Amino acid sequence: MRRIGAVLLAVLAVTACSSSPAQDLPSTPATVAAPTTVSGQSLALKVDVVTGGLQHGWDVGFLPGGSMLVTQRPGRLALVRGTAVTQVQADFSDVWARGEGGLMGMVVHPDFAASRRFTTCQTHQEGGRAVDVRLVTWTLSADERSATKVRDLLTGLPVNQSGRHSGCRPEIAADGALLIGTGDTARPDVSQDRHSLGGKVLRIDLNTGAPLPDNPFISSADPNEQRIYSFGHRNIQGVAVRPGTGQVFVGEHGPTFDDEINLIRAGGNYGWDPSQGGTVDSYDEDVPMTDLQRFPDAVRPLWTSGDITEAICGAAFVSGPQWGALDGRLAVVALKGQKMLMFTVDPAGAVTEVYLPAEFDDTYGRLRAVRSGPDGALYVTTSDGNDDKLLRITPAA
Repeated sequence: MRRIGAVLLAVLAVTACSSSPAQDLPSTPATVAAPTTVSGQSLALKVDVVTGGLQHGWDVGFLPGGSMLVTQRPGRLALVRGTAVTQVQADFSDVWARGEGGLMGMVVHPDFAASRRFTTCQTHQEGGRAVDVRLVTWTLSADERSATKVRDLLTGLPVNQSGRHSGCRPEIAADGALLIGTGDTARPDVSQDRHSLGGKVLRIDLNTGAPLPDNPFISSADPNEQRIYSFGHRNIQGVAVRPGTGQVFVGEHGPTFDDEINLIRAGGNYGWDPSQGGTVDSYDEDVPMTDLQRFPDAVRPLWTSGDITEAICGAAFVSGPQWGALDGRLAVVALKGQKMLMFTVDPAGAVTEVYLPAEFDDTYGRLRAVRSGPDGALYVTTSDGNDDKLLRITPAA
């Protein structure tokens, strides 16, 4: 319960849309209540276990026929149909499953009904050594039993041999672009280096991997820089697009403090620089997550976890009238904190309230992914490594 209180005290109602120079973050964050009802509507949730038997379920993709694909970090792809789980046969022999790396995020292509394509994030190894993190596009067979590699969509994302800070959460933007949140691989200069794809939000063509012509650094001669949408991030684990607005929110791991929720601005610098401007060679994790002294124009976070970390991970917007007072909230799950956080955000993107459903407080272990399904329910994966679950979340009756 101590962690819950700390999180509720760490709401920063700071808009990231301002073009004025950033100022110091509030020294006393606003206190936000966590009611169990709003305007007489219950906020209670119903949690159903869809299936178990997974191993570090990393992400969920929804197929037109009602089946789901679940990536598993060791290099396995599960097909969930109803409560039955089968393993999709695919060649993941090149996946480097170490630490935070392996088979990670995924997106099902919007034209899947015709193309049967989906794209995964995965750590790639050759000769027993990690080479990079890359995005790979696959075709799922008509019987959903096997997948065949189509192409490497994007290669060259940096990698740490330990797998640390591999990031790699993809999401389809409102305009059809592919967004990828990446990690800084625990290297000091990566986040601020616009020639590196690490510690960034990337924006590329879903079919070709090419940078999009309206990207903020498209005039650069470097194809890597052309693909960058925002930079100065530490380790993005959640990317969510707000329905009806196209706003992009990301959840980001802090070191031992200040996990962040950020609203992404094209070309924005989010202020993480463990190299201290290139003056140190070590990975200095005592620097601020958003270093406003070094980068006065850095985009400030919407929310931070304060002097603790929850290790926030997947993010998705709750959508549909069946959710009542929770409709439109940003749901974020946590690994270390073993909870779900539901953020109320105003039209500009500022966080005004955080609600922590009691149903998730240390009940289901580490939570990795949260996705909004076509049925309006939230789907959450656990990530403890032994008999991990796929959960279905709906409003309680």
